[in-house]
Amino acid sequence: MMHKLLLSFAILLLGFGVQAQQAKPAISFEEEIFDFGEVKEDGGTVTHTFTFTNKGEQPLIVHNVRASCGCTSPDWTRQPIQPGKRGFVKVTFDPRNRPGNFNKSAIVSTNGTELPRYFVLLGRFCQRKKP
Repeated sequence: MMHKLLLSFAILLLGFGVQAQQAKPAISFEEEIFDFGEVKEDGGTVTHTFTFTNKGEQPLIVHNVRASCGCTSPDWTRQPIQPGKRGFVKVTFDPRNRPGNFNKSAIVSTNGTELPRYFVLLGRFCQRKKP
């Protein structure tokens, strides 16, 4: 009898744990790779905004977005994103003095259950014409 009682209690606790796990925030991006195509050095910086939705049941907080190098700078939604609502991660790339193809990334850390998410920016650098 005691064994059945302990087993029932363990199953009940496990059920609460699974429910609590599902209640966490969950980030879902519309895209994770963006190709700028040909980027002209003398055209200035280029920017792309990655949008996401909080598919979880608790507010989502983006703790940090870290770019792979100094030529790429991120900005993001700073306030908590409520369940079902949308937020953004905006990434700006400066092509000056960066010849050739480029492949830059940004890492997004949140309070969700997922591991940090990676974004990739691709493109081809078009060097300015020398006078």
